[in-house]
Order: sequence, then structure tokens, then C-alpha cells
Amino acid sequence: MKRHRIALVALGALGLVAAGCGGSSSSSSGPAAGTTTSSGLTGKITFDGVWTGAEAAHFANVIKVFNQSYPNVRIAYKPVGGNLPTVLSTAVAAGNPPDMADIAQPGLIQEFVNKKALQPIDYAKPTMVRNFAPPWIRLGTYNGDLYSVVFKASNKSLVWYNVHAFKTAGVKPPTSWNQFLQLASTVKSAGTTPFSIGGANGWTLTDLFENIYLRTAGEKVYNELSAHQIEWTDPTVATALQMMAKVIQPDLMVGGTSGALQTDFPTSVNNVFASPPKGAMVIEGDFVPGSATVKAKPETGYNVFAFPSINGSSPAVEVAGDSIVTFRDTPAIQAFETFLATPAAGDAWAKYGGFASGNTHVSSNAFPDPISQANEKAVENAKSIVFDMSDRQPGSFGATVGQGEWGLFQTFLKDPSNVAGIQKQLETDAAAAYKQAASG
Repeated sequence: MKRHRIALVALGALGLVAAGCGGSSSSSSGPAAGTTTSSGLTGKITFDGVWTGAEAAHFANVIKVFNQSYPNVRIAYKPVGGNLPTVLSTAVAAGNPPDMADIAQPGLIQEFVNKKALQPIDYAKPTMVRNFAPPWIRLGTYNGDLYSVVFKASNKSLVWYNVHAFKTAGVKPPTSWNQFLQLASTVKSAGTTPFSIGGANGWTLTDLFENIYLRTAGEKVYNELSAHQIEWTDPTVATALQMMAKVIQPDLMVGGTSGALQTDFPTSVNNVFASPPKGAMVIEGDFVPGSATVKAKPETGYNVFAFPSINGSSPAVEVAGDSIVTFRDTPAIQAFETFLATPAAGDAWAKYGGFASGNTHVSSNAFPDPISQANEKAVENAKSIVFDMSDRQPGSFGATVGQGEWGLFQTFLKDPSNVAGIQKQLETDAAAAYKQAASG
């Protein structure tokens, strides 16, 4: 669950009764647009979520806007953070889950659906249809029923660059893969190492592979590999790995191979945002600016472009997302779940930044700066939208430090020429993980 690894300062285990929180102000003084005012509806909702720190405060504002229409529904939000999957799994096993939760792993949602622990939310589908394109509805659909609203998304198909480095090299953001590789060569010749790779965190490498694979294999095959319906030894995987190898060459990465393997994600961002920069580009999601600890100004210090098209591929976006699910079904829960699919809910968070939404009716003016607005438009206009592949895999294969995909892509970083060998190891580990998941 990669978004947890870039979470802001935690509040700890203290419960946050968001309906009464201060410090966040609503963007309007009246009831939320697109919602039905109901002062007669009452109830209390317990909600466990991954959002901590500033993000928890932003969600408190979402709840505050909801309460303008439903003032007698009290929502008790508990910021659990990165331990949420374990906390929820334990609670489900004990029969005492919260009323609602925010889950960033589709595989975990599928597990809960299979255990009949979650309630379907088909009542929210008409609102989803009005505001979201079909791919977003499919992301929340399991076994034919709607079970989640992808409320907060991260656009992970982005390349962030140092504006000064590009100006020095006389280059502009590319739109195609060939232009991308040529740009890297030009930037290197102008004196700046092209790529800052956070190889100490294996998930940054899986994101690079996944963006290439989506554009070379297409959405259908991407989803098949995500579900292990085809093997990692498939020729489509070899094609993507060969293209990835052209980026992770020692002379194109800050610090070479050994340096990349010792660079964590925040440092990889700092390398690009610094003045003067150590690297010209970092390939990661819309959360990049929030991970920097060096000062840089948007547009003049750093900027961003979409991950380039490969062989004429149509606009495509890989997303990580926070999906809202329900473990119980009450009128109050239905009202809040439905509200989260409205533009008013998205507007309430978007103004703070670090937020993307598949809701096409969230106002572009709600986003705080041109970069955020452009990233949101890319999400809305994408022809293909897929969920982060490794987040869809069993945790032992897709989300464990030093093993499975994370560990093997680090091995690939050490020797990008060993495509066939890495494919075989990926398939061996994937098969074992899926077998273990199937056996419970």
C-alpha cells in the first residue's frame, strides 16, 4: 500500500471525532451542492482510515461539508495509518469491524468481499454513474456488485523535472517514449544526470515497470497479469522489462546502480528539487512535491509531465486510490457513502492539494495551483485507468520489503540485462504467493 509510505505526520491512535474538529473550514456556508438536506436523519458512524496528520484534517473538512446537509449524523474518524490492513483484518476476524473504512488495497477488498464481511453499496451507483466514468465504477465493483467508491486517487503516471536542468539542456517535456530517451541523453550531455531513482524502496521500481507495461501490453493484458491470469514469463513482460532497462542504466541514474539502490524515495525527490539538482527527473505520482524536504517553487523550480506514450499508446493513468467501503448498512452510512461520490465531497478536499479524483464534476477551480489542476485533468481524460498492479497482488508478492516484486525489481536494477532470469523468479514467487492466498 504505497501511499502509506509517504503519509504525513501521524496523529497516533487517538480517535478524531471529525464532526467537531476545528482548523478546517468549509468552502461554502450552506449545504453541500448536490446533496439532500436531512436534519431528521440521525446516527453515529465509526470510520477507520489510513489518513493521518494533515490528511486527517482534510477529511475532517469533507465530513464538515457533509454535516451541513446531515447535521445529526456523527462520524467518528480514527486515523489508523499504515497498520490499517492488519487492524481491519483482526477486527473482521473478531466480528467487530468499524462501520466504514478507507482501504488502499483492492486485493484486501476482494478478500473481505469473499468473506462476506462487506456490504454492497449499489444504492450509490446512480450517483457514481452521474459523476464518474465507467473505469472508476469498475474499480469499485467486485463479483458484479458495487462495494466501494474510489474517493481519493493518486495519479502515478507522472514525471517530475527540474525546470533549470531542462532549460540548460534546451529541452521540453516529451510526449513519446523515443523523445523521452533522447531527452535523457541530451540532459546528460548538458551536465545533469537524467534520472533520480529511489531504488532503496522497491515499490518505486514496480511503478516504473507498471507504467511501461500498461502502455506496451494494454489495459486488458495489464489486468490479466495483475490477477496472475497470465504468467510473468509471458513475452509481454519481457518487452516491458527491456524498455525499463533503458532507463535504469548506471550512467543515467544519480549515483549509478549502487547509488540508486541506496536512495530512498524522499531523497530521490530532493535530488531533483534541489538547486543545483543532482538529477533532472524523478518518475512517480502526484504526491512527489509533498515528499520533498528541500524548497522548490512549482512551475519555476519544478514541473511535471505525463508519463510518455509508447508506440502510439493512448492516454493512460495508473492510480493508487483510497476506496471507501462499508461493513454495515444503515441510512446514515448510505447517506455518507453516497455523499462521497458527489462533487461536493471532492471539492471539500481538493482545495488543499495532494488530491486527485475520478469525479468529472469536481471543479477545476477547487484545486490550488495549475500543476494540481493539470494532474486532475489527466486523470479525468485518461482512456485507460488501472489500479497499481502490486497493490492488487497478495501482500507477500506485491508489498513486502526485500521479497517478491520489490526485492526482485531491485535485483533487476543491479543487472538489467537479465530479463529472462528475473521473469522466471517473478513467476516462481507469484505462483507461490497466489497458492498461499488461495489456501487461506
